[in-house]
Amino acid sequence: MNDSRALDLAVIGSGGAAMAAAIAARQAGKSVVLVEQDTLGGTCVNVGCVPSKTLLAAAGARHSALANPFPGAPTSADPVDLAALVGQKDELVGRLRQAKYADVAAAYGFEVRPGQARFVAEDMLEVDGKPLKALTYLIATGAEPARPALPGLEQVDWLTSTTAMELSELPDSLVVIGGGYVGMEQAQLFAHLGARVTVVGRLAPAAEPEVADALRGVFADDGITVIEDRAVRVESDGGQVAVVTRGGQRAVGQRLLVATGRTPRTASLDLDAAGVKTDDRGFVVVDEAQRTSNPRIFAAGDVSGAPQYVYVAAAAGRVAALNATAAAGPRPATVDYTGLPAVVFTRPQLGSAGLTEAQALAAGHRCDCRVLALSDVPRALANRDTRGVVKLVADADTGRVLGVHAAAEAAGEIMLAATYAIKAQMTVDDMADTWAPYLTMAESLRIAAGLFRNQMPTSCCA
Repeated sequence: MNDSRALDLAVIGSGGAAMAAAIAARQAGKSVVLVEQDTLGGTCVNVGCVPSKTLLAAAGARHSALANPFPGAPTSADPVDLAALVGQKDELVGRLRQAKYADVAAAYGFEVRPGQARFVAEDMLEVDGKPLKALTYLIATGAEPARPALPGLEQVDWLTSTTAMELSELPDSLVVIGGGYVGMEQAQLFAHLGARVTVVGRLAPAAEPEVADALRGVFADDGITVIEDRAVRVESDGGQVAVVTRGGQRAVGQRLLVATGRTPRTASLDLDAAGVKTDDRGFVVVDEAQRTSNPRIFAAGDVSGAPQYVYVAAAAGRVAALNATAAAGPRPATVDYTGLPAVVFTRPQLGSAGLTEAQALAAGHRCDCRVLALSDVPRALANRDTRGVVKLVADADTGRVLGVHAAAEAAGEIMLAATYAIKAQMTVDDMADTWAPYLTMAESLRIAAGLFRNQMPTSCCA
């Protein structure tokens, strides 16, 4: 690319938001360059979704053998070779990085330029000290594990979700600080591989109470200790690590993993020079068009404080590119968050789509909710695992489905149907009267919707 001619769009980052933006810009006939200071592909493929879910699948396979509910079909599980699993994970990451990022960039004809990007003015970027002039810019640098200000933390060799997935030996015991989605997944991953795990922090804080309660029972069954209290300091304890809580409890383990949230990657960008404002947590402030306080600079993905899912990043990146290059037309493109689904890949999975009961009430709805136990779902009975629930949140006046929440096997798959229902403004009657294949977990949607009409027991397909 000849830098003497200004690009249409320069993108900082190469993850989901950046790639979606570049593809959209090229489809609109615009010139674009991505700048990446680290590894091509960003969080999801390298240290997030892909590696964690393949290791969770491996851990789940071992746990399924240990917790087999069918004594007539005996199974066994030997100790794990963590180095082999990590090697298998790394092979998958490398393959997807090539196929879904490098090969895609080549197919669409945009450059991914290695180097450190830094704004030197409101309309100028430098990459390793060399100017990169563009008509518009997109910040898509993502986020990274936060480093909490916890006394004693820097005196121990602590892990993040990133470094934990690079271990070659399984620790005998692990303490996890943080009960959010990363902490829950990592805790169950290592417990299912054979480590003794303690979680410090409120479990599933964003989930519906009924769903969080179901997961508490599962963690107890898995032998995971949960201390729902705030960590106040970290200490060394005879060659191990101890976490002390506000209430004076101590959690001791061979290793410590900290999963207390994520922080935006903006430190090296010199956003002040660009006139780009951030919020009190450091995330870049954007409007509905993904535009920052500098009209020539946009931001998308985790760095903007949006929900931290790669599909949200991709949607926002596409919107940002369309608006930055004026390809959206007279009306700005925006991201429609209606029915947004989310999945925590524990076993069982935690899935959600749309509003929680509290969010619906805060939005002014008069709510009506039903909670279905998995003991009333034929698929769960056939699987001999009825731990979990499905909750439907509906508008009491119109019957419209506002939210669906579940702790269940394949809850993430259920949420696709839930998102369609919410986007289509289906009512609970619509859902109850819609075909559902028998002996699937997704059938729980139809059964739960039927509870709005009748809470008496039903036959299998009635």
